Amino acid sequence: MIATPIPTHIAIIMDGNGRWAKARGLPRYAGHHAGAEAVSRTVEACCELGVRVLTLYAFSWENWNRSPEEVGDLMGLLDVFLRRELPKLRRHQVRLQAIGRLKELPAAQRATLQEIIAQTASFDRMTLILAISYGGRQEIIDAVRRLAQRVQAGSLQPQEIDEERFSQQLDTAPWPDPDLLIRTSGEQRLSNFLLWQSSYTELYVTATLWPDFSKQDLVAAITDYARRERRFGRTQGGFCEVPSAHTPVLPSSDEAEADSSQDGVGTIR
Repeated sequence: MIATPIPTHIAIIMDGNGRWAKARGLPRYAGHHAGAEAVSRTVEACCELGVRVLTLYAFSWENWNRSPEEVGDLMGLLDVFLRRELPKLRRHQVRLQAIGRLKELPAAQRATLQEIIAQTASFDRMTLILAISYGGRQEIIDAVRRLAQRVQAGSLQPQEIDEERFSQQLDTAPWPDPDLLIRTSGEQRLSNFLLWQSSYTELYVTATLWPDFSKQDLVAAITDYARRERRFGRTQGGFCEVPSAHTPVLPSSDEAEADSSQDGVGTIR
């Protein structure tokens, strides 16, 4: 048994694939494939532990600046992951979602992503969100543009813009803000990930490289999280769960068995 409470929403910056491969004298793509196995373990573990939302930083907006060869490898890995894992997503009742500037994806990967999202839309045990072609600053800019268009059209007054209205324009609008953000490989920065949503998120950094991340590492992060006091600016003690400006109600789910793994896409930034 691990300490409670279990975070409702966990976000992970999956860092260290390149260093993992380099340390073994392997090409970078080998690190990405090993990172996919870590995603498999992590999704399965989150299902077992009762996490309701898991957001993985799979491909950042800045990753488009990498070599065409590496970008091609990552897009190919994404396509393989989506098609290979659909039976497991069905078995575990995991709904797949994606955030980011998805129109920038190659047509084949975008079509496959849309297909798997549609086929898992009714599942409610856990939501797996892949942040692909995603950047926190870019997301905020896009949200500002949408609000500006409404102001320009006369359907919104500037003084009506508040945290709630702004949050509704973000890619993450359907889900609660992350309770816990885990970063692997020892780096201590957000790397343009969920900048608005992480205002009161608990941060946990582990030196473990992402391909080596295990259920034990996840449990250690959750145990550390459970010991903290979340005051959200308040002064009283105790573990204080205060809803954010945008806190949608999550659907209920059955306690199903998690009996197999689900591979995913893990990259470094």
